[in-house]
Amino acid sequence: MNALVALCHFCELHGPRTLFCTEALHPPSPSPSSHAGAPVPGDRDRDGDREGEGLTMRANSSATQRGEMCEGCRSLPASHPGFMSIDEETGIRFLSHQHPRQPQLFSVVRQACVRSLSCEVCPGREGPIFFGDEQHGFVFSHTFFIKDSLARGFQRWYSIVMVAMDRIYLINSWPFLLRHLRLTIHSLQSTALKVFDNEQGVCPQRSARMNSVFSPAVFPHQRSGNAARSLTSLTQHQNLWASLHSSFSWLLKACGSRLTEKLLEGAPTEDTLVLIERQTEQEEEMSCWEGAEGGCSSSLPHQLQSELGLDILCDNNKLNELPGPKFRSLRHLRQVLGAGEFRQLVWHVLMGNQVIWRGDDPGLIQSAFTVLKSLLPVGCVRSVPLSAQYEEAYKCNFLGLSPDVPIPTHVSASEFSVLVDVSADRRCPTSAVGEEDISLNYQFAISSANTQPTDRGPALLNKLEVALSNENLSVDVVSHCLLCLKEEWMNKVKVLFKFSKVDGRGREDTQKVLALLGATGPGEEDNVRLLKFWMTGLSKTYKSHLMTAVRGGERSPSQ
Repeated sequence: MNALVALCHFCELHGPRTLFCTEALHPPSPSPSSHAGAPVPGDRDRDGDREGEGLTMRANSSATQRGEMCEGCRSLPASHPGFMSIDEETGIRFLSHQHPRQPQLFSVVRQACVRSLSCEVCPGREGPIFFGDEQHGFVFSHTFFIKDSLARGFQRWYSIVMVAMDRIYLINSWPFLLRHLRLTIHSLQSTALKVFDNEQGVCPQRSARMNSVFSPAVFPHQRSGNAARSLTSLTQHQNLWASLHSSFSWLLKACGSRLTEKLLEGAPTEDTLVLIERQTEQEEEMSCWEGAEGGCSSSLPHQLQSELGLDILCDNNKLNELPGPKFRSLRHLRQVLGAGEFRQLVWHVLMGNQVIWRGDDPGLIQSAFTVLKSLLPVGCVRSVPLSAQYEEAYKCNFLGLSPDVPIPTHVSASEFSVLVDVSADRRCPTSAVGEEDISLNYQFAISSANTQPTDRGPALLNKLEVALSNENLSVDVVSHCLLCLKEEWMNKVKVLFKFSKVDGRGREDTQKVLALLGATGPGEEDNVRLLKFWMTGLSKTYKSHLMTAVRGGERSPSQ
């Protein structure tokens, strides 16, 4: 990540000062034209290091000559070589010293330091804030106080700033930076608080100051003596700067690798947009819970992840770690259930009905849900993988239950739900059951109050069954075929949504559009139900874009 992290301090005598700075140096990209007559990279790096040290010494010496340097304004002596860590995977070097190596970065960091400790402050003076511009870079700043028994007000003011030129990247990294910088700040504050309590126990400063004689003549000298306390003295941490170097280096590396640019061929799919929206909502909610006063219960983040459909049991990687037999693909599920039972189950999934699996093998139920969820857009999936009680259909359309959980009467009598009871053959131990033996050692009973025929449509299901029944097509080919079918029908959903919901056309015009989309004819009722259900899976980004475009078009003629 092309960014820089710095620790800043507001000195009572000299104002804002940069104490410690960590920057990432990327290895130079090799070019054929640079080989001839080019200096050795090692010599250039050593020259750059000496230049950085010279910059630090020049800054320190000039400040000392003006009487603007004290122990509180200094972290490492000018003769200190600084700290360096090398990422063996990427070859990036992380260098730490009191000031940046390059003169232009020195002025950028200096300006960020002054603004973070003067004018750019959040309410309460402690907390995160974002500021900057295209010329001087953008800054994520977090200000905080450190306890000091000799300071005015018994505390000193610090800030940690991250400077980068990429505004979007820095804003998107806000929750990540806030979470990890708070850990570093809390560690510094708790260590300094212990030192503060020990010093106050030995010599209470509050009573000593109240009993001392105040004189305007000696007040500046008293302040001068109290201002020269370094952060190392306040925390009694001998390896403080090495520890901060490790923390800042990891922060730069982790922040740079958590978000990566991906080249997309064409516009992002609806599934991609929905996943981005859910991830953003999750990070915002997690930040709100972490920033709430008084903390929060540990069950709240887990509940939030379940509501967003991000439960750990639904993750494909975690699914492979679950013991016991599992469904591997739609074709495998069809082979186990049988063609007729499989079509009935998939029909309910595509229509948006609640699919309930009840059994004592969570891993098997999880694998069935993972396979069945691939039939739907991400925005249409609401899953509760394992519950000790029945959950209503508006909360989830995939529900896993234990064998002893009763199904309410109104659900059993509803045509908008389907129940799959899974029972194991007691004559065969569960540990001996393999993936190929699911049909031999488990019994599946599918029941539903639906009376409508499921052998006519929708058209997507008919085409999918043709692909699944063709043994010449591999599982990967069938998966790509299903992906193309979903994209085809999502495009039809977008057209119908624009035509019926946004434009507000009548029933007769809507019927003409359905005929144009190929949704009429045999299985027309099922096709329409599928389209209406899949409308609920459209992303908020797409809906907002459509509404904005329509409103803009309505204003254009009048303008």
